[in-house]
Amino acid sequence: MTFELTAKDTASSARAGVITTDHGVIETPIFMPVGTVGSVKAVTQQQLKEEINAQIILGNTYHLYLRPGTSIIEQAGGLHKFNGWDRPILTDSGGYQVFSLAANRKIKEEGVVFQSHIDGSRHLFTPENVIDTQRSIGADIIMAFDECPPYPSEYAYAQKSMELTHRWLARCVQHMNETEPKYGYEQSLFPIVQGSTFKDLRQASAQFVADMDCDGNAIGGLSVGEPAEMMYEMCAYCTEYLPEDKPRYLMGVGTPWNILENISLGIDMFDCVMPTRNGRNGMLFTTKGVINIKNKKWENDFSVLDDGLDCATSRYYTKAYLRHLFVAGEFLSLTIASIHNLAFYLHLVKEARKHIIDGDFNSWKKEMIPVLKQRL
Repeated sequence: MTFELTAKDTASSARAGVITTDHGVIETPIFMPVGTVGSVKAVTQQQLKEEINAQIILGNTYHLYLRPGTSIIEQAGGLHKFNGWDRPILTDSGGYQVFSLAANRKIKEEGVVFQSHIDGSRHLFTPENVIDTQRSIGADIIMAFDECPPYPSEYAYAQKSMELTHRWLARCVQHMNETEPKYGYEQSLFPIVQGSTFKDLRQASAQFVADMDCDGNAIGGLSVGEPAEMMYEMCAYCTEYLPEDKPRYLMGVGTPWNILENISLGIDMFDCVMPTRNGRNGMLFTTKGVINIKNKKWENDFSVLDDGLDCATSRYYTKAYLRHLFVAGEFLSLTIASIHNLAFYLHLVKEARKHIIDGDFNSWKKEMIPVLKQRL
């Protein structure tokens, strides 16, 4: 994997770049749709490519390990062949899911013992077998195994958790160096900065991560309940210490305005379930503001969902029709809303990239955020 910086904004830390992987090129800043179990909910791979133009999607190690299991994925020749996606894939390490979904988990130096949320069976995740699992899944970018502390955390707990994450990271790096990809293309490891909301811990973690000299770096443990301003403060602190010549990935973020603010702090990559999850509940993000499509006010509004998007779905279906589908409980409503929201997110980061290259990103961002936040 290579990363080339192509432009910087003079009034902020925003940057545009190009990540090149064996499965294709990713233009940054980028938003990555979340395909937890190998599929982006309610959206086909053809729609992701042809309507949304997603350049990279996510899979989740915890979920894919439990179902269908690495044996099935290996027999298929990796996740790309299993799900028919021929562009880059990033896999989360599963650490966050272990800590948020699994019952009766026990954290040890070796790793984490947990019970499956599906059938209660017991499993052990270690830094080594999480790398092996992601090798088997076949992601282009794989994440180091980490512990994600909750918010708020006591300082002592956050420090202990961060130090464990660092020891696990050293084991991940060693195991990556001792193993080979299974399917004939390269895989890159991204470490994860932790440290909760404590500046000195974030600095220590960012410096430790930078010293690993991996192909890219991630910031975890944010957007977990802390105020947005605190998230921005911690993110800015991390980017001070992470190398400029590597892509920076802020995990699990967020709203459209969160994304623009964090782009201005020097973040290149984002993922979040918000566009699809909120879409399935009737919330649409548009170039003019936020819509609750279930509201009666849209019952006889025959304007299209968003004429500001270059997306066939957004420019074809009307607000009145989509509201009707939601009220009637039609599955098609979930697909239309999900495609629209993902198309909007990809449009937003594409516009951000354009304005970074043009040199007016910061002024554009300040104009856009109040528009995006308004409820229609």
